[in-house]
Amino acid sequence: MAPPLLFLKDIRLTFGGTPLLEGADLSIGAGERLCLVGRNGSGKSTLLKIAAGLIESDHGERFIQPGATWRYLPQEPDLTTFASTLAYVEAGLAPGDDVYRAHYLLEALGLTGEENTKTLSGGEARRAALARVLAPEPDILMLDEPTNHLDLPAIEWLESELKSLKSALVLISHDRRFLENLSRATVWLDRGVTRRLEKGFGDFEAWRDTVLEEEERERHKLDRQIVREEHWVRYGVTARRKRNVRRMADLAALRQKRNDARGPQGGVKLEAADADLSGTLVIEAEKISLSFGDKPIVKDFSTRILRGDRVGLVGANGAGKTTLLNLLMGKLQPDQGRIKRGTNIAMTTLEQKRDSLDPTMSLADTLAGGAGDRIVVNGENRHVVSYMKDFLFSPEQARTPVGTLSGGERARLLLALALANPSNLLILDEPTNDLDLETLDLLEEMLGDYQGTLIVVSHDRDFLDRVATAIIVAEGHGVWLDYAGGYTDMVVQRGRGVDARVSEPSKASQKTRETSAARETAAAPEKRKLSFNEKRLLETLPERIDALGRDIEKLKAVLADPELYTRDRARFDKASELLTRAEDERQRSETQWLELEMLREELEA
Repeated sequence: MAPPLLFLKDIRLTFGGTPLLEGADLSIGAGERLCLVGRNGSGKSTLLKIAAGLIESDHGERFIQPGATWRYLPQEPDLTTFASTLAYVEAGLAPGDDVYRAHYLLEALGLTGEENTKTLSGGEARRAALARVLAPEPDILMLDEPTNHLDLPAIEWLESELKSLKSALVLISHDRRFLENLSRATVWLDRGVTRRLEKGFGDFEAWRDTVLEEEERERHKLDRQIVREEHWVRYGVTARRKRNVRRMADLAALRQKRNDARGPQGGVKLEAADADLSGTLVIEAEKISLSFGDKPIVKDFSTRILRGDRVGLVGANGAGKTTLLNLLMGKLQPDQGRIKRGTNIAMTTLEQKRDSLDPTMSLADTLAGGAGDRIVVNGENRHVVSYMKDFLFSPEQARTPVGTLSGGERARLLLALALANPSNLLILDEPTNDLDLETLDLLEEMLGDYQGTLIVVSHDRDFLDRVATAIIVAEGHGVWLDYAGGYTDMVVQRGRGVDARVSEPSKASQKTRETSAARETAAAPEKRKLSFNEKRLLETLPERIDALGRDIEKLKAVLADPELYTRDRARFDKASELLTRAEDERQRSETQWLELEMLREELEA
């Protein structure tokens, strides 16, 4: 058997007095495809950083074969010290590496190489970082959440690219399908130690459950043995006359063993607060269209969503998923067509944006809305700390500012906020981001029991297969089509997965590509973040549009009087003028909101 390229042995590490790693091992052989799994906060990323040589453990051994090359992809790459994405990628090449491969990977990932690294969105930074670690084709690739911020076409391209490499892989990801398609062995990091399964992720969950069941049986045996020994201490004849010192010592040892045993980390308790049933018809769209300038976002789209439907909305980043979602929700009005919403709709939304949370507010105040320490969930008045525990927050975190929470903790907090509101229509925008696999399991189970209607935007194929009963797909040029079933069913019916939003000709000359890039750079606004005023307009324009709509209806009601013109010509002229102004202003506001929403979606992509 060939020696491993890299191995870690008996790795121990303690942060702030709490042991994070307590004897973890990791071995990576040539060409191995390994996934590293575990709960949020279990130390997966820390162990991978130790393997990459970025963190030094308190105890243990790290060995890498002389001459072996490796590359590490962090969750949050920092490109700001480089002038362009191409410079960043080329800096990761070693002497003798193929420079053309850097250009190929950037183009395949939708980048030109000329992007300013200081103005990149999260998705662009992730794509550039992927190009940097893939370009050298190292002996070992260590990838921490490589699918974060990627859309479905990019995820499927990445799968294909990784399958073609000879490099050994170590993957951390919450994307089940990604892990199932790539892994051939699984390392489970649990309570500070690692266990290895010589099978891919597809076999992991059944194996994990077997291990936990065996642990539970052993704990039960230990508890029964302690009960027997305590009974002897209290009632044994020998014990009443003269204490057996050895047996008492054994009992103390058993109690210590039980106290030292670290059981599995508690699970999230997910339960949506149900509102009264909605009508049978929830949303009906009939030949709706919406364009931004001469660019169609939605074109002649019709759909009917009934109570209890689970609809998945998929497409490449920038295809207009959020815009279509806002049309269906009523936040935006179509240029043409009609949208009808049913009766008794109680809607709750879970937005993708973590920045909707106030970073200065405490966890408890965020959940309770700053109104004391009680929260009403499903008609039950509960203490906020009790509700926090359902989502794996400890009581000590009640006064923790939201800004100090990890990405996974913020995701759980948004879930807690969304599920506390009574609803019969649940809108989820990328709900799987930053959630560990166990929490995803419970979210899927909760959605399966949910009595209302679900509309979900997601790039997670496995999640869509488990949850959705219908898929709406962006076909391009504003065309959206319905398919029955989950994501896999859609692929079978459609004959392919989700299309990339932009497809460059693969054999185009370098000169043509440079000319095209120059034109796009000249025509497109510089990539940047939304300003404070733009964010404020995104929040306030929908209210302004609604208010203008109400004014328009009132003015139309006034002008509907057939005798107004002859009875009061001045009032008729004034109402007509006000109506024209209100309609023009509403159209301008809707166009401005759509422009800002498209810009936000492009930047976040």
